[in-house]
Amino acid sequence: MTIEEQLIEYAKQGKLLTHKCTKCGYLHLSTAYYCLKCGSQGFEDVVLDGVGSVATYTIITVAPAGFEKYTPYAFVVLQLDNTNLRISGFMAGIATPEDLPVGTRAKITGFEDGCGIIIKKQ
Repeated sequence: MTIEEQLIEYAKQGKLLTHKCTKCGYLHLSTAYYCLKCGSQGFEDVVLDGVGSVATYTIITVAPAGFEKYTPYAFVVLQLDNTNLRISGFMAGIATPEDLPVGTRAKITGFEDGCGIIIKKQ
């Protein structure tokens, strides 16, 4: 199974596949090929709960072709708990900033072809 396929399978379970540097312990998204801190290419897989706080987002009210049924929605950056990692994803039903204050608790809840990682408020 490829890293992308593993990432998708874990997202469907509400988890996030990451890579931890075996030399310095720095945590990376699973798409890293070398450590950003020490340059090592040795990693071990670490699976995290996909829970955190909304760091920022963009509300989409005029959707590109194929996304009209989801409008309005937010493209969200989620700061994962107890890590330096942020992951982006799709959150449906967000029309105004009042619907999603920065800092809102959220979690990865799935993966949908065409949308990517699905994030929902906790």
